[in-house]
Amino acid sequence: MPIALRQFPQWLRARDYRRILSAPINNINRFRSDMNEKNRTFKAHPKRQWDETQREVNFRGQKKKSKTIKKSGVDEVLLHDVLSLLKAQKLEDDNKLLNLPKPFTEIEVMVKEISSTGDGVAIHSESKRIYVVPFCVPGDVIKAKVIKHYKEENYSTADFVSVVTPGPLRDDSLIKCKYFGTCSGCQFQMLDYDAQLEHKKKVIERAYKYFSKLPHHLIPFIGDTIGSPLRYEYRTKLTPHFNAPKGYISKADKMKGVKNHFQETPSIGFNAKGANYTLDIEDCPIGTSAVRMGMKRERLRVAENLDKYTKGATILLRESTLRLPNNETNLATTIPDTIKTVDSDFIDFKSCVTDNRAKTTEYVDKYVFTNIANEFFQNNNSILPRFTSYIREHILPQATTGKKIKYLIDAYSGSGLFTITLSSIFKSSLGIDISAASINSAEENARQNNLAPSKARFMAADASQLFKEIDFDPDETVVLIDPSRKGCDESFISQLLKYAPRRIVYVSCNVHTQARDVGMIINGLAALGDNKGSDTQYTIESIVGFDFFPQTGHVESVAILDRVRSQESNSAEFLDICKKNDAKSESKNSPSL
Repeated sequence: MPIALRQFPQWLRARDYRRILSAPINNINRFRSDMNEKNRTFKAHPKRQWDETQREVNFRGQKKKSKTIKKSGVDEVLLHDVLSLLKAQKLEDDNKLLNLPKPFTEIEVMVKEISSTGDGVAIHSESKRIYVVPFCVPGDVIKAKVIKHYKEENYSTADFVSVVTPGPLRDDSLIKCKYFGTCSGCQFQMLDYDAQLEHKKKVIERAYKYFSKLPHHLIPFIGDTIGSPLRYEYRTKLTPHFNAPKGYISKADKMKGVKNHFQETPSIGFNAKGANYTLDIEDCPIGTSAVRMGMKRERLRVAENLDKYTKGATILLRESTLRLPNNETNLATTIPDTIKTVDSDFIDFKSCVTDNRAKTTEYVDKYVFTNIANEFFQNNNSILPRFTSYIREHILPQATTGKKIKYLIDAYSGSGLFTITLSSIFKSSLGIDISAASINSAEENARQNNLAPSKARFMAADASQLFKEIDFDPDETVVLIDPSRKGCDESFISQLLKYAPRRIVYVSCNVHTQARDVGMIINGLAALGDNKGSDTQYTIESIVGFDFFPQTGHVESVAILDRVRSQESNSAEFLDICKKNDAKSESKNSPSL
């Protein structure tokens, strides 16, 4: 049998392969089968002129799969903002996939608002189509290059090309990075900082509106976003990367040990916005001085050692601090490859660590933290004193009725940031984290901050198993949650509700999964399909954002929940809280971003 024939299934080889294989290749676009139980016939179709409906089928003529929307992910977040604008502009019935500009066509669009993802949401006046375009602000008229149309989602994406007419919120003199507009790292350098904070407050409001599944009277007034003392040079960690060398090596050569090598220094930096390539970034102004110094050093090291690399790599740049007393001897001290800063009581020597397994040291107020360089720790140390101080001031209830709170459970504790900085107000604290390395660091941090094991202890385990080991009285306990961006799973929330601590503090770098999880907590066990649990209820006492990430679209959020012991016995208190939330919501009147 000819080799080419083996590529076809047996039922096709048995009948029509000769006629199909003899058809002129240039005249065949795809095969259409008109089949019934008794007969199969195949017809070769010549190429047709392009029409927009072909976007709905792939090259085999099969219907394309619709865009997968990840629950509480970026796509779903963006879609809510798009649908909101469609409704506000009354474009829902007009937004058809007809006569739209082809991909890579340049068009002018008017930006109406900034989405919760940090992108501009704009309208094309001719097609009445919504376009999502990065690096723009409300009021901008933008020249954009069409990338893709999404029919079912009722919007299109486009690349930023240039500003035709700047909006009132745009101030390009604020931009401090020559890569802004192409690098995917920052979105808001052209936006005044107060406007950035106002936008991030609205991001939190939208998150609870769309993702919490709570009626508005159960959502309190969102507090003003607390800004970062540093708006540039704040990131204590950066991870630039470079891709593998270009060139093809056959499987046979690979088996012989042949490896590809760089012929020239690769681009070392960060991903381009909306594109699958790496930008060559010489400097990043949101990194601290020590990290920026380390970035220049590592770029030079890679260039001088290209022969040692046969594939791409990610470079860790992490700040570490050596703190010495402020005296004449230390004032005169210099340490190579460090940034020296002088305070009234101490002198800091800040360096950049690049070894994944090396230890780094950071200070938060009077506390010292030592961590493995590639383990998680907050990346903006300048805002941490405000952050931990806020939680310390609000973690306990204002009312003095009931049992006094004595215990803290710090779920997802990492290296002990909250367990240690909040230890002074609790009799005993327990931190739990799935990473054994983080728990080892947390135990070391407790020792070097002179905390006895009875004051702060740690356990390496999955947070979902936490409550099986707890002997704290829930009436005397606060649970602090600081999960990864994906949030908590339903199993953890179910166990949390059954344990029913007096207070819950939920810290998150992803306000959308936070809103989802807080909504599940407020709705209770019944909403999780568990009708055997107690009728314990929680109310949201406060929600406040913290700007850990200036110049970007990201915001950290702290939600504080208070327990209502019983739906019947506390209905008056519960209704009173709802009325207060209603009054605060009605008083909100902030400009749209």
